[in-house]
Amino acid sequence: MCLKINKNYCMKSTDLNNSIYQLSQALAATDDHKLIMDFLYSILTPNEISEVASRWALVMEIADGKSQRKISEELGLSLCKITRGSKELKKDNSPFKKMIEKWIELSGK
Repeated sequence: MCLKINKNYCMKSTDLNNSIYQLSQALAATDDHKLIMDFLYSILTPNEISEVASRWALVMEIADGKSQRKISEELGLSLCKITRGSKELKKDNSPFKKMIEKWIELSGK
């Protein structure tokens, strides 16, 4: 199985998983948030930055108890995307939920 990167290249899922593993290890090994922000802005396109930021914002709003319709209105996201985020937060051992909890712990909120 592979992930089509572009019309000429298909990345094997094992290579994809290895790349994500390496990236997650590198990010986890630094406590320099500026370096991570600079890295994200350099590796992601403006559209990808927008997508990642809006997904983070939506799960934060869901976790705060805001209604899906209100989130849709405020962030301009589809109810389908918001429902997906909501379902992810409800899963046992949800990575979304763990990251939100980590952010709350770090930010003191």
